[in-house]
Amino acid sequence: MSMTALRPQQLISELQSHGFRLDAAAGGLHSRRGGAGPSDHAAILIDGQPVMVPLHTGRALHSPFVASRPDAAGEATLSRDGQRVARIAFARPPRFYRLQTLDGVPYSHIATLHSTDVLATTVLQTCTRYQSRAKACQFCSIGQSLAAGRTIAHKTPEQLAEVARAAVLLDGVRHMVLTTGTPPTPDRGARVMCDSATAIRAAVDLPLQAQFEPPDDFAWFRRVREAGVDSLGMHLEVLTPALRQRLMPGKAVIPPERYDEAFAAAVEVFGRGQVSTYILAGLGDSRETILAACARLIDLGVYPFVVPFVPISGTPLEDHPAPDAAFMDAVLAPLADLLHAGGLGGTAMKAGCGKCGACSAQSRYEARP
Repeated sequence: MSMTALRPQQLISELQSHGFRLDAAAGGLHSRRGGAGPSDHAAILIDGQPVMVPLHTGRALHSPFVASRPDAAGEATLSRDGQRVARIAFARPPRFYRLQTLDGVPYSHIATLHSTDVLATTVLQTCTRYQSRAKACQFCSIGQSLAAGRTIAHKTPEQLAEVARAAVLLDGVRHMVLTTGTPPTPDRGARVMCDSATAIRAAVDLPLQAQFEPPDDFAWFRRVREAGVDSLGMHLEVLTPALRQRLMPGKAVIPPERYDEAFAAAVEVFGRGQVSTYILAGLGDSRETILAACARLIDLGVYPFVVPFVPISGTPLEDHPAPDAAFMDAVLAPLADLLHAGGLGGTAMKAGCGKCGACSAQSRYEARP
């Protein structure tokens, strides 16, 4: 069976749109369901580069992409409609998942391996936005893993430090993402980021990204930086005001103008290219809207990470379609030009989602192969 040629960018966007299935003989695969971050995904490697691909979504169940059983080297054949398109490798389960704290909490309940070398945790697994479905982000599943007993509500600084050290020693983790549900406090999670970062950096030399909503007092940016955080994420996710109000009504109380003020203040502390924001493509924002926002963000020194929306089972948007590869190409190709002109890039980030890049084909466009 011959190999059908696809550009790496196109293959990644196609996979992230359709997801993939496992051949009946392929067996289990390290993946994660529910929770914050790239949920219902599995990590695979294409040309040695990690890519997060939907595996447990409704659309993935009917995907034209199928992965074969891995061979002795751990590699598998990825086919589309019966035609071979790539050789891939599956990410191995992390060693630190075998451990637990002295009081019996599995390490995997405290932090998880995203991609292949990125440790991630949701420090507070509860969110003031999530308590009311009328206010919650319609695409978010932060409460699912907690309800299923796969995590704990609040990870203590001591627990995070213990797990981070183990992940570095056992699995070669290279950076860590600290995100959080939004607490009912004016700092919007910055305080727990300070406490967590201080403990982790005392235990292990690991670059950190913190993610939280803009705090009322921008002085928190310097406090977070002094606690040991290297880069910062504040996520817009949706851009058009009417869409923000409909899809994320609780978060929409913070207007985009306030985000711009926060971005400018954060760049003064962390530097150009060390502040980032997630933008979810496929939820209704047009190509022109996304690119105009990205141009403005780049001028501010903010790295826009544009990720294809992936519907998560159990959320109000579980049946919303993911964007197709053509739409992602129409966004990511000119975005790469904007980033090059602005002197920004994901690989230059010290830590975080943009540095990892596995949830989007954006890094492949930036590399300009």
